[in-house]
Amino acid sequence: MPRVPRWLDPTVLGIWLNRRRVRAGAAILLILQLAGFLFIVAGTHGWIVPLGKPTTTDFVSFYAAGALANAGTPALAYDHAAHLAAEERATAAGIEYQFFNYPPVFILLCALLAMLPYLVAFIVFEGATLCFYLAVASRILADRSWTALVALLAFPMVFWNLGLGQNGFLTAGLFGAATFFVDRRPIVAGLLFGALCYKPQFGILVPLALAAGGQWRAFAAAGASAAALLLASLALFGATTWQAFVAAASASPAMYESGRILFAGMATTFGAARLLGAGPVLSYGLQAAASLGAACVVVVVWYCRLSLPTRAATLAAATLVAAPLALLYDLMFAAIAAAWLIRDRDSPAAATWENPALAALYLSLVLVGHPSFAEDWHVPVFPPAAIALFAITGARASREIAMRRNARDQTPVVITEIPPLQQQ
Repeated sequence: MPRVPRWLDPTVLGIWLNRRRVRAGAAILLILQLAGFLFIVAGTHGWIVPLGKPTTTDFVSFYAAGALANAGTPALAYDHAAHLAAEERATAAGIEYQFFNYPPVFILLCALLAMLPYLVAFIVFEGATLCFYLAVASRILADRSWTALVALLAFPMVFWNLGLGQNGFLTAGLFGAATFFVDRRPIVAGLLFGALCYKPQFGILVPLALAAGGQWRAFAAAGASAAALLLASLALFGATTWQAFVAAASASPAMYESGRILFAGMATTFGAARLLGAGPVLSYGLQAAASLGAACVVVVVWYCRLSLPTRAATLAAATLVAAPLALLYDLMFAAIAAAWLIRDRDSPAAATWENPALAALYLSLVLVGHPSFAEDWHVPVFPPAAIALFAITGARASREIAMRRNARDQTPVVITEIPPLQQQ
């Protein structure tokens, strides 16, 4: 076999990626991405060249839903014409319509935000949830240094969340905090898991993990938290709003199948298959297989009571793979999974190639992590990244299981000293 160059040796790469180099590299990426982000913001606001029509972000969808709820008509958040009119009142006439497909529990937060002026609400929401995500990720890493902060900020999905005005920081923060507390404070963890019911596709593996791991207090708290939020939305907004949501949700698959939401921007197996030309039926079948495989891995990992970093990283990565709908900004889950792996990098189950692999994934999302690249070349970008991260966490779990099995199978050999034979 040809000899692998020394600079490609995972051990050498892992040693080369020391704290100083990570900080310097992340700082360079942060500066470059920030410059590009500001340029795009200037362009989309017509500060470089005049625009033919006004532009906006996904956040206007949240704000308009909240404004309709504050006006006493929350069910109209699922009426496209009424919702578009509310979006235009918040920004400008002629903007592209941004759908609102969230359950009414999310309107609880949207209504609070809509009490503020639009721009103030945007800054408060994105700023507060970004700080929440950074605080949670830093606690997971057990590292509050500038190196950790710069690396977390330079993750490219941070800028997609800010640019699109999305809720990925909140979702990743809640999920990360729940995994952080699941062993030490299971009730708190369950309440945080239950709060994810505003994006139910990211909670589908949580009951399986908690049940397999015997985390019944967290399981019950998650159910109680979700039920309380549901009842609160029902009491404030009425059954009519929930009926409107169910009708909108039942019609949403047709929208996602049609490509109205770019397949290139999806982080799911379904999106990858559709981008490559597969039909809806085959794409759904492949997504179902991926979801089932991810669920099986989570059940095994949590049933075996592996270390918390391994369980948490596997659950976060598997959730991305199993979710029937995940867009590029939802890859904030990847930051949570990677943070757990890095926290436990000195574990005997950690491989020397993990850090270089994570660095390669990080860099690939910076270089080609744009829907236009995937759309132009018809090459999925985000689903392979999610699957690769899942493979890294699965490999860590497999090694930990094997090490435990070997330790259990090795029985100590007791050697007793045999006295020498006496001469007759």
